[in-house]
Amino acid sequence: MAERENRRGPRRDRDEAPEFADRLVAINRVSKTVKGGKRFGFAALVVVGDQKGRVGFGKGKAKEVPEAIRKATEQAKRQMIRVPLREGRTLHHDMNGRWGAGKVVMRTAPEGTGIIAGGPMRAVFEMLGVKDVVSKSIGSQNPYNMIRATMDGLRKEASPRSVAQRRGKKVADILPKRDVVEEQTDVAHNSPSEAAAADA
Repeated sequence: MAERENRRGPRRDRDEAPEFADRLVAINRVSKTVKGGKRFGFAALVVVGDQKGRVGFGKGKAKEVPEAIRKATEQAKRQMIRVPLREGRTLHHDMNGRWGAGKVVMRTAPEGTGIIAGGPMRAVFEMLGVKDVVSKSIGSQNPYNMIRATMDGLRKEASPRSVAQRRGKKVADILPKRDVVEEQTDVAHNSPSEAAAADA
């Protein structure tokens, strides 16, 4: 029996190997009106990620704060998405996200820029593992809507590998090289009609 438990031990450790970091974004006191009056509880909003390209968010309600945070964290781990990162530090391309009245704009940034983002968005990028990004939220400042809009935008991201696979080409074929870009620019300046024909 002891041997069987010892055998199971390492397997459990392997299952729990991916370490997730979590960030509490918001905690609100909520009330429910019942026959005898009001019952008060707490609602927590948590963002969870492995800081290597996976992130998720969750919300939980309970009578006590720790239980609400635990519920939110569990839900966040179940709803994680994988986002491809360029050089492991920034996004592959600019994108917009929207949820309800919340709208966010996210742009790639050169190395050393840091995370330029407001509260809830910053939590998502930090848990995702992004080091350089420029972003702005427009519209609703509700943290729930801001996080959902950010996740909506991140789901739209496509890596060069996935685009190449979808188009049946090699990654090198779809990534512009500086020489090729300069040649295309020169051609475009000389004769726009020829450039359009070449692209077609």
